[in-house]
Parts: sequence; structure tokens; C-alpha cells
Amino acid sequence: MLNENTTVLAQGGPNPLFPHIPETIIGLISFAILYFFVHKYVVPRFEKIYQERSQRIEGGIARAEEAQAEAQRTLEQYKEQLAEARSEAARIRDDARAEGQQIVEEMRAQAQAESDRIVNQGQAQLAAQRSQIVAELRADLGRQAVDLASRVVGESLEDETRRRGTVDRFLDELEATSAPSGSTSS
Repeated sequence: MLNENTTVLAQGGPNPLFPHIPETIIGLISFAILYFFVHKYVVPRFEKIYQERSQRIEGGIARAEEAQAEAQRTLEQYKEQLAEARSEAARIRDDARAEGQQIVEEMRAQAQAESDRIVNQGQAQLAAQRSQIVAELRADLGRQAVDLASRVVGESLEDETRRRGTVDRFLDELEATSAPSGSTSS
């Protein structure tokens, strides 16, 4: 084989180290046409697709940043509302405590007023009953004193004026003698 290649070289045939000129020209023209079509049609399409993809990515990033900013604003609003709600709840609790304390004080005042009214009413009833009992006792004591006096004296104290005067005088003397001993017991 070596012999055949040496003979082709010796005869002046094509040198394998140097390309054949017509093939080189056809290859260059084909490359130029291919380059023209790739540069004219394929590269702009790739550029367009690349730009669209870049814009989508950048738009997605921008939307993500906007969404994150909106989420941050919403979080801040939520925190503010939560703080307001907590302060409002604290204010409502304080108001309720104050109102409860006020109601307790009002109830105590009403209870004290009712107690005072009941005590005063009881004292008034006792005073009225005491006056009634004293009047009844006085009348009864007067009758018994007149009966006893008429038996002792032996005279009739039937005359109303005389009887009343005698009874009043007797009761006044009785009160006068019992007053010093009654005031020491009080």
C-alpha cells in the first residue's frame, strides 16, 4: 500500500496534505450560504427566544419581589392590627374592671341606703309602738290607779275631770320618782 501512495505522489496526483481547490471553493461557498441562513434566520430566533426567556425570568423575579414586598406590607399591617387589637382588649378589660368596681360601689351604696331605710323604718315603728303601748299602759294604769285610789280613799272618783286630774297627778309623781332610776339604767 505504501507503494501505491508513493506512486500517486510520484505521478503528480493530488496531495493529501493540500485540499483540492474546487472542493475548497465549493465548501467555502456552502459555508457562506449556511452562515448567511444561520445568521439571518436562526440566530435572530435564538436571540428572540433568549430575550423572551430572560424577560420571563426577570418578570418572574420582579413579580416575586413585588409579592414579597406585598407580603411584607401585609405582615406589617397584620402586626399593627394585632397590636391595636391587644391594646383595645386591654382597654376593654380596664373599662370592664372599672365598671365592675363602680357597680360594686353602687350596690354597696344601695344596700347601705336600704339598710338605713329599714333601720329607720324599724325605729319609727318601734317608737310608734312604744308610744301606743305607753298610752295604753297609761290609760290602763290610770284606771287601775283610780280603782285603787277609790278603794283606799273610799270616795268615788267617778267624776271624769276629777279622775283625770288625779290620774295625771299620780302619773307625773310616778314618772318623777322613776325618772332618776330610769336614767341611771340607760
